[in-house]
Amino acid sequence: MALTLPAHPDPLADRLHESGLLAELAHGLGGPFHYLLPHRFDTNLTAFRGALTDAGVEGRVYYAKKANKAGVFVERCAAQGAGVDVASLGELRDALGHGVRGEDLVVTGPAKTTDLLRVAAQQGALIAVDALDELDRVLTLCQARPPRVLLRVHPRSQPGSRFGLHEEDLDEAVHDCAEAGDQVRMEGFSFHLSGYDPQQRADLAGDLVELCLKARVLGLQADRISIGGGFAVDYVPAEAWQTFLDRQHPGDYHAGKTFTASDFYPYHSPVAGAGALAAVLAARPAGHGESLAVRLGQAGVMLLLEPGRALLDGAGSSVFTVQGVKDRAGYGILTVDGTSLSLSEQWFNSEYLPDPRLLPARPRPVTDEPYRACVGGASCLDSDLLTWRKIAFPVRPYAGDLIVYPNTAGYQMDSNESPFHELPLPPKVVIDCPDDTSRPRWRLDH
Repeated sequence: MALTLPAHPDPLADRLHESGLLAELAHGLGGPFHYLLPHRFDTNLTAFRGALTDAGVEGRVYYAKKANKAGVFVERCAAQGAGVDVASLGELRDALGHGVRGEDLVVTGPAKTTDLLRVAAQQGALIAVDALDELDRVLTLCQARPPRVLLRVHPRSQPGSRFGLHEEDLDEAVHDCAEAGDQVRMEGFSFHLSGYDPQQRADLAGDLVELCLKARVLGLQADRISIGGGFAVDYVPAEAWQTFLDRQHPGDYHAGKTFTASDFYPYHSPVAGAGALAAVLAARPAGHGESLAVRLGQAGVMLLLEPGRALLDGAGSSVFTVQGVKDRAGYGILTVDGTSLSLSEQWFNSEYLPDPRLLPARPRPVTDEPYRACVGGASCLDSDLLTWRKIAFPVRPYAGDLIVYPNTAGYQMDSNESPFHELPLPPKVVIDCPDDTSRPRWRLDH
């Protein structure tokens, strides 16, 4: 039996598949493309804001721009007054160019160039300072207004992390900010944390609240904390995910490729998106008898967060055209008109697991047995596979058919893109769906 992992049902995706629009776009654009659904971004943003409101927490959502380079999502932030998290001068300029105010930016990253620090300060952006030498450069900037900073704390629960200030450096940084007086606005603390455990995030957030209280004794503003991103997306149903993990073995993959459960993103998460934020706010930080939400209110501390993938849940998919099919013993090898560089999970010794959807160019009857096939890219690299797994397609694919990878807006589309072989990068197409009956409208992202 073929190993399957279907994505959650998506009636809008079904409607797009049946409309013929994707085939028209593939023909008109002459290659692979990504389509984007900005109204889904709006829905996710509203849900995160709702979780803050429901918990009685004053907070601010910053979209982590690194998760998708499309301009349309930054435009949605500008239109709705949301913030944007940037980590380079290019990202900062792009956010400003799409209408986001400088005051609505937070600048992260492990070590920032002096040019980035200078422009961020000029624009009134909030800067997450990661090291003492970086703080020294911030304090020497000559600005009309004092730079706004957060001090990023090294996470005690992840001692191997390369991010943040250790305890002694943090203490020195706090005192340097206090001595600088009006030269800087030290607004609080932040951390960068890997993983999706709500309790671990709440524990660290509780630590930052205490740091704020101590910093205020020195005369610092210290009235906000950032807990970063790390809000999971639930891609597939629980039962299907567990069955996949229990059954998957090298025979399910081209060339006997081996994966372990730890190689994969957790494609099913019982607590995801805005629900994960609600879980963090409801958790009791270690050593406290009240929830994080209550503790924030008691201390008068604002909560900042920087979701990326979770704001993009359901907000786009990737479309490729089959160029050829080889029949091998027991399965086939499809080649599509793009490369695995446009499906980024493949380049982390992993696999993007939600089943792709085959859209035949012409109707053909479903066979009694599914046609199993891996999906290869158009490059000359043997390892260029979009999907190593032998996908169970309901019919045999042929050249000209489309393959749609669902829900790829979060990190998959362009984290590792490259015009290898001088193949064009897949363009992004913004699709607006005004209602359930009108034909969807489209435009190129810019």
